[in-house]
Amino acid sequence: MKGKTEIDSNRCKGCGYCVITCPRGIIRIGDRLNAAGYYVAEVVKPDECTGCALCAEICPDVAIEVWREEKSVAD
Repeated sequence: MKGKTEIDSNRCKGCGYCVITCPRGIIRIGDRLNAAGYYVAEVVKPDECTGCALCAEICPDVAIEVWREEKSVAD
């Protein structure tokens, strides 16, 4: 299964919960500040995302969206 993760840098406060929660280690706190002055989370290995959405579930600021692509089975 393949996933896609997007982090809204304007909502992120850099708490790091998503970094700790991600089983694949694809998220880190970056060195870029958002408008509120927080170092925000960023996806560093997007091709390794499975779409488990644990990061989105743990995010207290609802800053993460995750989509999952399921492989279709040919008839």
